Amino acid sequence: MELPIADPGTERGEGLLIQCPYCDSEAMHKLAQLLLPGLAAVCVDSTTGDLFKNPSHVAIELRKEMVDYITQRSDTFIADALIESEANQETENEMPEDPFEIVSIFMDDFSSTKRNIIGHVSGWLLSDNREDKIDDFVQEMDMTRFWPLDRREAIAEVLLKNVDIKTKFHCPEKYENEDRLADHKEQCTFRPVACPNGGCRAKVSVRCMKDHDAACPLKVLQCEQSCGKCLLRRDMDRHCVTICPMRPMKCPFGCDSSFPECDLEKHSSVFLQAHLLKVLMVIHKKGHSEEDLKELAEKLEKYDELGKLAKAQDTRSLTNIVKDLEAKMKDEHSN
Repeated sequence: MELPIADPGTERGEGLLIQCPYCDSEAMHKLAQLLLPGLAAVCVDSTTGDLFKNPSHVAIELRKEMVDYITQRSDTFIADALIESEANQETENEMPEDPFEIVSIFMDDFSSTKRNIIGHVSGWLLSDNREDKIDDFVQEMDMTRFWPLDRREAIAEVLLKNVDIKTKFHCPEKYENEDRLADHKEQCTFRPVACPNGGCRAKVSVRCMKDHDAACPLKVLQCEQSCGKCLLRRDMDRHCVTICPMRPMKCPFGCDSSFPECDLEKHSSVFLQAHLLKVLMVIHKKGHSEEDLKELAEKLEKYDELGKLAKAQDTRSLTNIVKDLEAKMKDEHSN
């Protein structure tokens, strides 16, 4: 059985006025994403413990029932909210205004009417096993395209316009004729536009494009650590942590310095004397004063004609080079 789909054309409001059809496309998409796990929860709870049925056996029937239920609830939501508000003027109990919270309440209410005896047990509703079964059925429906996203978005559009009391996510403008509506639609901040970032297929309302662009994973950016490379936002963290030559590192020789990795060679050369002293203190733990070690460090630098000491990248390599140089110096002195 076909599910109701929102009319993509214009919508007439009260009297002869024509309402702008545009709404926040990202909000519509977000709301559509709530529907699949909502249906999965209903199907799992209604068949748990039933030896003759599983969630897929009841999905078609419950999908139709759920859509009818939440659509009817949304149709009367604003009127019901006004009545509720008047009845609760002196209390703090107010109806929610967030469309996603409202639709979630509708789905929870519908789900509660379909739970079998096990589904009504509080322990089951909070169990990890239930969540796993819901997740598994969501994946199954997604893989089989049981309820495609575009169909869910059509339903979500109707729901969003019905429950968006503050008109934060849909255009409230209405006009007396098609010409005036057409003029408005060209300027409407809710009109959908394609993301300009290459590879991104998102369509976003004009008013939300700035926020989308600030988070779009396919936007090309310069490296946050100023290495000069341009890359996709989604690759930024991995680049900065793994291969960026500007990623910060601590001195591998144990001094308190921090610097970009590309400056390691420079740091090793500039602070060679301090690094040598640290290594020599470990090699010659006893019998040498600090002055003796400084003198030895100077001798090693002069003896190191090939500049191997300054090229050492860490304590281990520097220690090995120092031991080799000391051994050669000792052999020459003994000869």
